[in-house]
Amino acid sequence: MQAKLTERQQHILWATVRHYIATAEPVGSKSLMEEYNLKVSPATIRNNMGALEKAGLLYQPYTSAGRVPSDSGYRIYVDRLITPSDTLAKEVARLLREQLNFERWSLEAVLRGAAQILSTLSGYISLITMPQTQTERLQHLQLVPVGAGKIMVIIVTHTYQTQSILMEIAPTVEGMPPGSSGGGEDGNLVEQELQLLSNFLNHELKGRSLGELCALDWTEVDREFQSYGNFIKQLLESLRDRHQTPEYTRIQVSGVSDVLRLPEFSQLDQVQTILHLLEDEQEQLWPLIFAAPESQQQVNIRIGSENPLEPIRSCTLISAPYCQNSLPIGSVGILGPTRMVYENAIALVEATANYLSEALSQN
Repeated sequence: MQAKLTERQQHILWATVRHYIATAEPVGSKSLMEEYNLKVSPATIRNNMGALEKAGLLYQPYTSAGRVPSDSGYRIYVDRLITPSDTLAKEVARLLREQLNFERWSLEAVLRGAAQILSTLSGYISLITMPQTQTERLQHLQLVPVGAGKIMVIIVTHTYQTQSILMEIAPTVEGMPPGSSGGGEDGNLVEQELQLLSNFLNHELKGRSLGELCALDWTEVDREFQSYGNFIKQLLESLRDRHQTPEYTRIQVSGVSDVLRLPEFSQLDQVQTILHLLEDEQEQLWPLIFAAPESQQQVNIRIGSENPLEPIRSCTLISAPYCQNSLPIGSVGILGPTRMVYENAIALVEATANYLSEALSQN
């Protein structure tokens, strides 16, 4: 939103949001004058709050009440008027280093511990996705002829998971006779050529993540294998198609009981829909948490109606990806009311994601 606000209006919006976050009560001009030392009369404050209301940044929940921030008001507050807490970011980084043990714990236990620390410090629901399968590293690749112009690509990962891709190969490739079916002299030649190509690809690709394979530049191939350039390109495109859409994984959830005590969650129906989403429909929530940031900042913030899922349209979802060797493999998130202490929540999410990225890249 590109609302043009005067410096005074920005200050009054900032004070209104802060007061409402602290009290959960509609904010009046007198309260702002007394608590934030605005150095202007209540009438001036009321006039500016009225202008902010006309701009859609504040609203009155009922007649004669004070003002409450709208989703658009929170958006300007987050984007223009605050700075994430560096002190809290350092605190969560210290606790994660001290309390998590990457050497002795399973990764699932580490992420569960991180989620618990994050929910405790924030007071909101923490959400940490398990890593993507595209972090699996290639252990072995084998090309096997299975019929006329068809090849089965068998991939074994470092965790001994097996995948297979059926591909067609152009009959014009040098050394690959047209219509060869894998039998007789031509078939033996095909098998020999494919074994040489398998050896070459294993030498080039072993130890790389499946996600990383999709980004490799194959414009220059060893002269011996240049005739296979198109086939290699097709193979990488097949891998890209399989791994460019992240596969849904489980989400570690912590802090539900604490956040549901907040006044925003006093309605039983609303609580039940959120719990159902967290427990039984994580596949709907997962893409929102793992979504790429919508700005140049690492953190993605969806406020209220910006969330496409109905159960959380009165909530704020803050998330940031964590990486392994610069490849995003999962995400850290916080879910709470729009009346959220954003300075703290943003700092906690970003610091936790940074810690996991550093630790996973070193282990």
